[in-house]
Amino acid sequence: MTAPDPAADSDPDADARRLAARSLADGDPTGWFERLYAESATGDAIVPWDTRTPHFLLVEWAADRKPGDGRALVVGAGLGDDAEHVAALGYATVAFDVSESAVRLARERFPDSAVEYVTADLLDPPADWRHAFDLVVEIMTVQALPEALHARATESVAAFVRPGGTLLVIASGREHGGPVGGPPWPLTPSEIAAFATGGLTAERIEDLRDGGRHRWRATFRRPR
Repeated sequence: MTAPDPAADSDPDADARRLAARSLADGDPTGWFERLYAESATGDAIVPWDTRTPHFLLVEWAADRKPGDGRALVVGAGLGDDAEHVAALGYATVAFDVSESAVRLARERFPDSAVEYVTADLLDPPADWRHAFDLVVEIMTVQALPEALHARATESVAAFVRPGGTLLVIASGREHGGPVGGPPWPLTPSEIAAFATGGLTAERIEDLRDGGRHRWRATFRRPR
């Protein structure tokens, strides 16, 4: 077993940056996710966004909603906490990740889950997912991709929403021209607004600032 990077103790993103740099140098912008989850399973890396709880901004948002009765898709589901929370709202939930190891670990964590965990690539998703979901949840996945891929990934996320459906986006934020050295590559105001594409309209964009942290929570809808 390779010893984890000591820098990860003070910088939880250290392993992600190390593996992303190697993957990007090889011309593979998404391969580092599999390496990160595979190394986390052996204790050789830390997944910085793995809190073993659903994201608190998702929990807050869901608390004000009626139980769901349609289909939901969770983008970049990781180890499954957000997907399990969405499923508990009453949605028939599909959760995907580009990392086969992440999908395997999620299934192991929740062996009796009703969530359908699958391996898929946001940049090349299954064709039958287009306009197929009543609720789409994207939490900090687009920002985990290099900036040059944000527009393509954003369009892909938006295309999952069916007529009458809702897209929830939660992301770290930064100002235009602000410092960036990812991963992650936080979203600018224009990048969060860009989810209103392909027929989606912005319902609410929250600019949340707390203790030096800048986050977005935004909802978009596709008209019926």
